[in-house]
Amino acid sequence: MATVLYHLGRTAFRWRWFVALLWVAVLGAVGFAASKAPAAADEGFTMPGIESQKAFDLMEKRFPGTTAGAASARIVFIAPGGEKVTAADNRAAIEKLVDEAADGSQVANAVDPFQAKAVSKDGTTAYATVSFKAKADDLTDVSKHHLERAIDQARDAGLTVEVGGDALATRPAAGGPAEVIGIAVAAVVLLITFGSLAAAGLPLLAAIIGVAASMTGIMALSATFGLSENTGTLATMLGLACGIDYALFVVSRYREERARGHAPREAVGLAAGTAGSAVVFAGLTVVIALAGLSVVGIPVLTKMGLAAAGAVLVSVLICLTLVPAILGFWPNAVLSRGARRNSERHRRKQRKTENGGSRWAKVVVRLPLPVLVLGVVGLGAVATPVMDLQLGMPGDEAKPTSTTERRAYDALAEGFGPGFNGPLTIVVDAKGSDDPKAAVSTISKDIAATKGVVSVTPARFNPAGNTAVFAATPSTSPTDEKTKDLVKTIRDERPGIEQDAGVSFEVTGKTALDIDVADKVQASLIPYLAVVVGLAIVLLLLVFRSLLVPLKAAFGFLLSVLAALGAVVAVFQQGHGAKLLGVESTGPIMSMMPIFLVGIVFGLAMDYEVFLVSRMREAYVHGDAPKQAIISGFRHSARVVVAAALIMTAVFSGFIGADVSMIKMIGFGLAIAVLFDAFVVRMAIVPAILSLLGHKAWYLPRWLARLLPNIDVEGEKLSRTVPAPTASAAADEPHSAEPAAAR
Repeated sequence: MATVLYHLGRTAFRWRWFVALLWVAVLGAVGFAASKAPAAADEGFTMPGIESQKAFDLMEKRFPGTTAGAASARIVFIAPGGEKVTAADNRAAIEKLVDEAADGSQVANAVDPFQAKAVSKDGTTAYATVSFKAKADDLTDVSKHHLERAIDQARDAGLTVEVGGDALATRPAAGGPAEVIGIAVAAVVLLITFGSLAAAGLPLLAAIIGVAASMTGIMALSATFGLSENTGTLATMLGLACGIDYALFVVSRYREERARGHAPREAVGLAAGTAGSAVVFAGLTVVIALAGLSVVGIPVLTKMGLAAAGAVLVSVLICLTLVPAILGFWPNAVLSRGARRNSERHRRKQRKTENGGSRWAKVVVRLPLPVLVLGVVGLGAVATPVMDLQLGMPGDEAKPTSTTERRAYDALAEGFGPGFNGPLTIVVDAKGSDDPKAAVSTISKDIAATKGVVSVTPARFNPAGNTAVFAATPSTSPTDEKTKDLVKTIRDERPGIEQDAGVSFEVTGKTALDIDVADKVQASLIPYLAVVVGLAIVLLLLVFRSLLVPLKAAFGFLLSVLAALGAVVAVFQQGHGAKLLGVESTGPIMSMMPIFLVGIVFGLAMDYEVFLVSRMREAYVHGDAPKQAIISGFRHSARVVVAAALIMTAVFSGFIGADVSMIKMIGFGLAIAVLFDAFVVRMAIVPAILSLLGHKAWYLPRWLARLLPNIDVEGEKLSRTVPAPTASAAADEPHSAEPAAAR
């Protein structure tokens, strides 16, 4: 691999104009395709294989003319202090709103709260439901403005009016100013690391080009594959972080090879063959982990994973082709001022055998056991809240109180009870029954008598009369564990109820769907974790040709994931420090968050493992003693790994400023996971374990060594075939024409 990438880097350096123009053409082509592509249709959230989804599918089949996932607006009316909504003036204003809303061109029906008995017992709150013929994304501005004008008139009459549902739901920003701050922090870290504006700007430029290519590609394919806005957000997040980091490693190695005396083109080839090999491996681990999300069986998760994997692949391609080409245009610009001048001070600095990384490594190898115990115990303590992990799908209750959806949710909970916002939908399949109405009545009475059910609504039959739907309102909120127990109780008692009624039924609705999704994800988490950890062991076995190094890496990865999950639970579920992050409401952790965290952190953890440990193995292979190899590896790579971790943390932290609860949670989880993995696991636990193992860390049985292919991530073959650097080559500085050394 190293040899192939070595030649690829040299070729990109030589044919830099062609490579640059090729990427410009790619950007232009995907940009044009994105501008002409139709908007993606809202396919809604589907989860094959669970009861809630089966019930939704049955409803869509048996109730013709209804649009699955059609938009709706639940308009909540709150009377002024001391008044009731049933007062003549208030009632007239509400009825006027309902009448005007019903006249909308895309409105299917608008239900009067006084006819539907949708008034609270104390008479202070009422709600009207407006159903549309189209999905939320397909509503026209005319339809929305028509409903908004009617709502404003009711407010002018003195009523407090809040709106829930998805018809007029706000479209929160995915990142915001904090995202820009994250990129700015990354630029500062790069500038401090390299001491050169060009060297700091190149990784940022490469990452931005990669994100632009991947995002326009996602937009171009959004209609074909149904890719949502959140899909693009995850791709942006990983594209930025990985793009910066991968280019950072190649540029850093290029500067190192130039400092050794290699000519620009030779240095680019060596950087691509060594650091580039690690980039390929690290990128593939991220891609495999993201693509592996498809095994969970959640379509939206699969799409997000594949789109993000595509963004990472683009980042790898840019790192291996465009970065060498840009270095070909300005081969000396990325060097420090001392290197460009080839000053004596710079040469003395390069000859130094110690820096911050090597000094830290000496501390660890001198006190490996205390460092190991402190690191493991510390991460274990942070991971403790995982024991209290509750999965769910945050809804309007998780939105800021500044949104009308959150205020509508709170008003309904106060006026009608906490369970009103999460009714259970009971779908009765009465096909084949001699008396469907009697069968449905039996089921309705049995469910109404179940402990934890406050009320049930009258059943609504389809035109054929063989399917009925009614709602059961729990006594607890949608995210309460008691509601989950209620769903389980109804399903457990179903055989007896169905035997009495002679027909079958299923429990669905948003609350039941969220519960089913959480259960499915939780059941998939351990198998997925086992697959990812097993994959990590196999891949690292190929890279490091060692039995114990992969096991140590997998152990560290598990610690990072569990500690990050513990931190997420502590903040977003238990509320510790939630206000500092702008989290206004705590509750269950988003069902897909643990799967995301496992998949993405796996890839990032392997990045740092490869970049750090490969330099240790390189030193060990070249004759260093085990402990000295650790120190040598840190001297060469610790600074770059620290910079990469800080950059990723800054980029991910930028997404904590998102209004979308899911994106905020993912941003925080990934940022804290990178900090734990890079600074505690890779910079402390890993060298401590390697120091304790000594020569055993690099042991591989001969029979296994013969079976495994030699990937040569460290570029051992290159060190034997590439000619030694010369002083004249190092001094060459190409300007308008390429010097002989570069050619």
